[in-house]
Amino acid sequence: MEARILEFGALLRHHGLRLSTSETLDALNALEGTGLGSRELVREVLRATMVKRSTDAATFDELFDLFFSGLGDAIKEVGEEGSQQVSETARDYQELLDQLQKLLENNDVELSEVAKALMEHDDGTLEQKIREAMEQAKGEGEGGGEGRTREGRLGHALGEQMGLSDIARELGQLSEELEGMGLDPETAAKLRELIRQRLADLADMMKRAAKLETARKEKRPGDPTRLGDLGEKSFYYLSEDEIRRMKEAVSRLAQRLKNVVSIKRSRAKRGTFDLQRTLRHNTQFGGIPFDVHFDRRKKHKPQIVVLCDVSDSVRNVSRFMLQFVYSLQDLYSKVRSFIFVADIGEVTRLFEDLEINEAVDQALRGDVINVFAHSDFGRAFKSFHSDHLSIINRRTTVIVLGDARNNYNLAHEWVMRDIQQRAKQVLWLNPESQNTWGFGDSEMDRYGPFCDFVEECRNLNQLYRVIDRLVIS
Repeated sequence: MEARILEFGALLRHHGLRLSTSETLDALNALEGTGLGSRELVREVLRATMVKRSTDAATFDELFDLFFSGLGDAIKEVGEEGSQQVSETARDYQELLDQLQKLLENNDVELSEVAKALMEHDDGTLEQKIREAMEQAKGEGEGGGEGRTREGRLGHALGEQMGLSDIARELGQLSEELEGMGLDPETAAKLRELIRQRLADLADMMKRAAKLETARKEKRPGDPTRLGDLGEKSFYYLSEDEIRRMKEAVSRLAQRLKNVVSIKRSRAKRGTFDLQRTLRHNTQFGGIPFDVHFDRRKKHKPQIVVLCDVSDSVRNVSRFMLQFVYSLQDLYSKVRSFIFVADIGEVTRLFEDLEINEAVDQALRGDVINVFAHSDFGRAFKSFHSDHLSIINRRTTVIVLGDARNNYNLAHEWVMRDIQQRAKQVLWLNPESQNTWGFGDSEMDRYGPFCDFVEECRNLNQLYRVIDRLVIS
């Protein structure tokens, strides 16, 4: 169980929950005290020790059901359905199992571990073996398999890892040998039916295991995009329909982060505990802190400046970034956005005067700057430095989104140095794979040293994680 809890903790972290190793160990210690009396008890203990933010509770519950309940319940359900096919009552079914077990012992029949677990109706061992085989099958299930769905490929790989064909031959041979063990024809027929049904049950268990694993991967609990594999698809290869679906997802992401920040700020309104003021105002009570004071220093909303490369290679990610930031603009005291290819132009006013999608479309079709020019980051940055550097101060977060492909023009990286010296922080999001940075005409090795945070951002899920970190941290 300890290994499963550690694995579950890693799954929670993967889906965005803030969970340290020490907190996972606290969960294990708590379970030692309460025991594993019921699934709901385990759920409540783990939720109490692993969930710190109310916004994460729904994600935790969904992951818990997928991780702990799915396969075990599926195996139990398959077994119950199979027993009803063989016998009218549970008692008759158990008598058949006992009779088969006694027959195997008397005839010194050795079965493989999985076959033995099937004949003994040992659901615990079956679950363990299927989980172990699933870990080996996952990599194979991601491969080709022409004409098969992902679920079908995974089920086929799982069957191979479990050795389903060998188990079928083993149990088929056992079924043929039953009458030679001194059984009457009627009893032998019942046991053959039992063996046949348990083999069918195993195939059904593996089918459901593959379905659960596929659902867990595609549903991506805790991922507000709800796009499955599309959320991992590179911005370079999106169709028009996929862009439309992602626009809807961006709106959901923005609303989620608004809710999270609203909760965070409401909790922070009273300020932090002020020890000196508390002690000073409680001298009349002999130093006992009846009257607690908090630091009520004014919290300033941050400012955002966005510089978006809108050349062909990154136009989709720029679209989503502009839409996303303006969906969140009420969280900031000021948001100003600029687009560039070789020239740079401000599009802030578009978003003040137009509906957001219309503003994005107008910004990207060439009304503000020539979007069909060859990229020249250095020229665009130099123009920004000349005309707009004064808008950046110590409350400003600067977000640059671009591939840094400069067509071998002058990089003018000193502009990024000056921006970093004036800004609160500088973030650079690059839609190219990190393996390509600094090669060819990429200037990331020149711009990167003057950024506080540089991150690969090739798909919507990566963009979401970056913005989540920006807004919530």
